[in-house]
Amino acid sequence: MSLLFDTSLPRGAARPAPVAQPAAQRMSDSYQAVMAQTCAQVIEQLEARGSTAETLGPRALRTEIEQVITSRSRRGQLALNAAERLLLIEDVEDEVAGLGPLAPLLRDGSIDDIIVNGPGTIYVERSGMLEKVDRRFRDDAHLMNIIQRIVGPIGRRVDEASPYVDARLADGSRVNIVIPPVALDGPLLSIRKFRMQALGLEDFINRQVMSAEMAAYLAAAVRSRLNILICGGTGAGKSTLLNMLSHFISDRERLITIEDAAELQLRQDHVVRLETRPPNVDGNREISARELVRNALRMRPDRIILGEVRGVEVVEMLQAMSTGHDGSMATLHGNSPRDAFARLEMLMGFAGVQNDIRAIRRFIASSVHVVVHIQRLANGSRRVTGVTEVTGIEGEAYSFNELFSFHEQPAMSGMGEFRSHSPRPYFEARLRDYTAAAVRQGIL
Repeated sequence: MSLLFDTSLPRGAARPAPVAQPAAQRMSDSYQAVMAQTCAQVIEQLEARGSTAETLGPRALRTEIEQVITSRSRRGQLALNAAERLLLIEDVEDEVAGLGPLAPLLRDGSIDDIIVNGPGTIYVERSGMLEKVDRRFRDDAHLMNIIQRIVGPIGRRVDEASPYVDARLADGSRVNIVIPPVALDGPLLSIRKFRMQALGLEDFINRQVMSAEMAAYLAAAVRSRLNILICGGTGAGKSTLLNMLSHFISDRERLITIEDAAELQLRQDHVVRLETRPPNVDGNREISARELVRNALRMRPDRIILGEVRGVEVVEMLQAMSTGHDGSMATLHGNSPRDAFARLEMLMGFAGVQNDIRAIRRFIASSVHVVVHIQRLANGSRRVTGVTEVTGIEGEAYSFNELFSFHEQPAMSGMGEFRSHSPRPYFEARLRDYTAAAVRQGIL
């Protein structure tokens, strides 16, 4: 290849043959070594002038990097063609001013998730499918340096005493980090990217995430202040769906959101955002979702939106839904509506609720009106596979009215059809009355 990174070679020595794809050179140890040397020289020159990448600005920083590379080339330390020179400039710029190999992946709008399995392996998710990319970190130390750049500005800490942490990037992307000794093969990093442009109802229909009939019902359900629980597996799109449904809430309502990592993009004027806080290294100063839900009830909310129900906060959330905060919404991990309700019962047990099962189920059924199940299929596509109303309990079992479903055919194909089941919604009168009232008030 024409890109020379072995600085031990004497000037005038024979060079290896060029490589057709310069970007693939990022995976070589020699490329990583010369990039580290170039970065170190750029940083040394900036420090000598009392500058940093932030104070210098992008254009001046790029000029500085170009000068360093030109100087090294003249000294015979590099032999670059035009494509290789541009590649090195971009990578050094990302290393000095950004998050190194992660920076271009974060800029790529087609990527939803970034997964780092140690320094040498990076995967991304596009359209629901994982693929390996030609990017890497030099070693564990390089990856740990980028990790510290992520957690440092937000006051989080990750080390052997606290080997895992949840964090959030400046753009709102969620980050999970696990390091040795818990991670046996090197530091692990998972990033769920923040979508700058929230998807709308038409996007969901056009992408066949849901049918037009499903969309019309769910929009009416939100406007009618039905309590909605969205369930599904990890990465199914629960938060994205919750965010889209929130668009149908009136601007006249006061909304309080509670999340572990703030990512909802509510467009209403009167929104209060609350975020949990993990314990410090001493195990103190934690602020849990349960505490935030309790406090939110004292803040005169019209609706409470809980990013994810995962613990004992389930009791306060269900109480809010059943005591005057109609229209509240939450997400929950579950493989079906019945599975989601079983999980609610389990979480209430964790919270110390010891009533008989019939009383617990009556409480849950009176709190949650609609369950929406969303699923990521084998081909990576996402579908709303069920919209079900909760009509109460019969004996000791929940009573459901299944309105819509998605049937995959053939299996594992991601193809299929949306089906309508019940001829009329259980909450039909409420939907009709609220819609008529909204029209009279000029909301619709």
